[in-house]
Amino acid sequence: MTDYTARRPQNAPAEPDAPDAGQAAATPQTEEAKIAELVETLARENAENKDRLLRTLAEMENLRKRTEREVSDMRQYGIASFARDVLAVADNMERALEALDAELREAANPAVKTLLDGVELTERELLKVLEKHGVKKFEPKKGDKFDPNLHQAMYELPDPTQPAGTVAQVVQPGYMIGERMLRPALVGVAKGGPKPAPANDNPDSPPGAA
Repeated sequence: MTDYTARRPQNAPAEPDAPDAGQAAATPQTEEAKIAELVETLARENAENKDRLLRTLAEMENLRKRTEREVSDMRQYGIASFARDVLAVADNMERALEALDAELREAANPAVKTLLDGVELTERELLKVLEKHGVKKFEPKKGDKFDPNLHQAMYELPDPTQPAGTVAQVVQPGYMIGERMLRPALVGVAKGGPKPAPANDNPDSPPGAA
């Protein structure tokens, strides 16, 4: 009788042993742990990259604002030295006009009057050009409180009619360029005048009450 039972060749490799139940159950858990670790790593790197990007954008914005401010300051204050030199011309023209009072102007001949009108017109045009470039003239009034940020004291004047520490005389007007001081106003400051009355803390109390 012929034997049809399949026989394994002698040189065929042995079949691998089937994994046991414990090893098969441990494999999915290991894969899940690796995936969770990878997700955590990617999330951390994403957060770091986002923080780095935000910092870079903030630095670029600060650089842009600083550059704009520097360009604006250069445009506005770049002519400060030139404007300060031009002020000397304006001062000389003003002194020339102040040297002639109204009586002398009336007595002057037409040619001199025309010359004075031309000087006044030139002075006004010069001030307009300076103001066009941000240079503005300011002149304190008599009795204004002395401000060291705007005024430069040249001398003190004993004037009992004015409070001490106020402007008694204006020697030379001042000029601003933008929000900065180009040249302070030269003034004389009152000395020895009456002091302001002290404020009464209790307005309801009668005068002389202790």
